[in-house]
Amino acid sequence: MSFPVLICDDSAIARKMAKRSLPDDFASEVHLACNGHEALAKLQERHFALMLLDLTMPQLDGIGVLEEIKRHSIEVFVIVVSGDIQPEMKKRVAQLGALDFIEKPVDADKLLKILNRFGLH
Repeated sequence: MSFPVLICDDSAIARKMAKRSLPDDFASEVHLACNGHEALAKLQERHFALMLLDLTMPQLDGIGVLEEIKRHSIEVFVIVVSGDIQPEMKKRVAQLGALDFIEKPVDADKLLKILNRFGLH
């Protein structure tokens, strides 16, 4: 199965690591965004099946992106990728519609398990 994917993180290294963690046969296209505003603009331009979203970013953080996705009813599966693994934050992102939460750096096996659990791979 192949999906267009959007990776949003303010760190170029984190974006590269997240891209490498995707299964080889998964992403037909991978687009990158370095902040929440850029991610939302890309989501409005075209459809993405999956977004890997960092929480802590300047300008518009991941929570703000999730709020806008929900407010505008944008259809995209979101997996939050962050170093902030506090239980309250996990609960908050789930309430905003994120499928799951994975700790940085992205572990390819953990990501694959999440994708399989939700029938995305």
